[in-house]
Amino acid sequence: MSSKQATETLPGTPPTPQITVRDTTAKSAQKNIQVVEFILGKEHFAIDLFDVKEVVEYTSITKLPNTPPYVKGIIDLRGEITTIVDLKQRLNINDSGGSTIEASRIIVLDEKITNSKMGILVDDVSSVSTFEMNQVDTTSESVDQDDTSILGIIKKKVNIKDKEVNELIIWIDIKPLVKDIKL
Repeated sequence: MSSKQATETLPGTPPTPQITVRDTTAKSAQKNIQVVEFILGKEHFAIDLFDVKEVVEYTSITKLPNTPPYVKGIIDLRGEITTIVDLKQRLNINDSGGSTIEASRIIVLDEKITNSKMGILVDDVSSVSTFEMNQVDTTSESVDQDDTSILGIIKKKVNIKDKEVNELIIWIDIKPLVKDIKL
């Protein structure tokens, strides 16, 4: 934090001790998060932008035998074999059946968090957004559980029919969902 110092002396009086004032404005205390927003079924989700390498369009996936059901298979991404994980299956989200797999997107994850080339299959990627931490609810029952990968619920203000409402986005930590996947 920055500090400001103030000293005041009147003629004929000894100097007063220095007073340090700490700057505790909301700007210095506020942390912003940057996320990639995407859709799974009918729900909106987000993961940390710095966990993402790139977003690519769906390409045919080669299925692998003897893998968990959420491992869709592998793709050749510019000469690199990349494992594809179906995030809906990994999170046990029922498919709404509204979109075809060809309309899906693949979010390629940063190798620093996966230790291998890996991507997650999502229904659609909607945007990259920045939110202030005061827009994130981390007190929900589902966030408090130790076995969850939910970091918080982001309240995004959107206008629907000239009325401002909060759209809820589930902010997840992708690392624990992919750390145990080995092929």
